Amino acid sequence: MENIPQDFFTILQYLLPGFLAAWVFYGFTSFPKPTQFERVIQALVFTLVIQLFVFFEKTIFFEIGRIKSFAVWTTRAELIFSTITALIVGCLFAYFANNDMLHNFARKLGITRETSYPSEWFGTFLNNMTYVVLHLKDERRLYGWPIEWPSDPNKGHFVLELAIWLPDDESGVEIPLKGVKSIMIDVKDVKWVEFIERTWEEKNE
Repeated sequence: MENIPQDFFTILQYLLPGFLAAWVFYGFTSFPKPTQFERVIQALVFTLVIQLFVFFEKTIFFEIGRIKSFAVWTTRAELIFSTITALIVGCLFAYFANNDMLHNFARKLGITRETSYPSEWFGTFLNNMTYVVLHLKDERRLYGWPIEWPSDPNKGHFVLELAIWLPDDESGVEIPLKGVKSIMIDVKDVKWVEFIERTWEEKNE
């Protein structure tokens, strides 16, 4: 430990809020975790944003202190506010990513055609809350309401409620799963997914 330069701890302390914000962001979103090098770059970006917020916070508190002083701004106070700000920034970025808000605004300006979602798979399921039909690799078809689905099309499971096996012949006989609250299907067993039109809403109206 004695051979580690003091500058290393200074740099690490400076980047910690950025790493904390990135940790919160990836904890609340379905984005795959990047490589170590990309994590450092993201931490630098988050750190820059956090430092800007802390600068404005410090300026506001100093202006308030001109009127009435409550405490002294110390290194410890700056660390506390950096940590709190990092948590808030991480949550804000996660919120915008999960709701496609920033990219939606950018699309309206013609800046991009991309979305905030990690993949087309994720965005399609998020924007199509309806019954689905899972076409399995063994040619069976399962109809039901998805309460959970994998964020990654290559791994994870579907969880369906009100599941029914659809007929695979001309008999037209559906097979409801009586006594089954939900069923879990491995995404690797699914060839494709159909999203059913929301016709039941029109019937209820």
